[in-house]
Amino acid sequence: MADQMLEGSQPVDLTKHPSGIVPTLQNIVSTVNLDCKLDLKAIALQARNAEYNPKRFAAVIMRIREPKTTALIFASGKMVCTGAKSEQQSKLAARKYARIIQKLGFPAKFKDFKIQNIVGSCDVKFPIRLEGLAYSHGAFSSYEPELFPGLIYRMKQPKIVLLIFVSGKIVLTGAKVRDETYTAFENIYPVLTEFRKNQQCFDSFMCELGMDS
Repeated sequence: MADQMLEGSQPVDLTKHPSGIVPTLQNIVSTVNLDCKLDLKAIALQARNAEYNPKRFAAVIMRIREPKTTALIFASGKMVCTGAKSEQQSKLAARKYARIIQKLGFPAKFKDFKIQNIVGSCDVKFPIRLEGLAYSHGAFSSYEPELFPGLIYRMKQPKIVLLIFVSGKIVLTGAKVRDETYTAFENIYPVLTEFRKNQQCFDSFMCELGMDS
C-alpha cells in the first residue's frame, strides 16, 4: 500500500499513515460568538443568500460560495458554520460571515472560534464482513442492517464514531482536530483487514442478497 497516492498525487507520509490511506476531510463544523444581539429579520431582508423562516428554525441560514459553506446565525449572536473542507477554510468562512453582519450595521466581534466536529471519509478498497466485526467487537459496535446499512463503531480513544460499510467505505465523525481522525482510522485499519471479505463471495449474487458464503 506504500505506493498509494493522495489526491493531487502527493506521496503519503507512511510514518503518520502506516496503512497508506489518508482520510479525506469532508465537512468541518465550527462555532463562533459574534458577541452582540442580532435582529434576524433585518439580516434576512438585507443580506443576499440569506433565508429566515422562524416557524421552521430559529436562525438565519446564510450561504457563501467561497469557501462554499453554510452559516446558522442566531439572535443571541452565536453562529455555526458548516461545509468547509479544512480548518483554515472554516475559520475564513466564519470571518466572512462576521464581516457581512458588521456591514449590515451590527457591532459583531469574532470571539471563541472553535472547531466542534470534523467529518472524514476513506475507502479501504476491499469488502468487509460486518457481521463478524460486530460479533468480535460487540462492546463498541452497533449493527442493525434492516435499520441502517453500516456498522456504527464507537471508538473510546480517540473518541470517534466510525460508520463502516460492507463496500469498504468508512466515515469518521466526532474529531475536534484532524489528527484524531487519522489516529482513529489507523487504529481500525488492522481490524478491517482481519474481517476482509472473500472477493468472489462479495461479487456473487448471494452477497448482493446480504448473505455470506
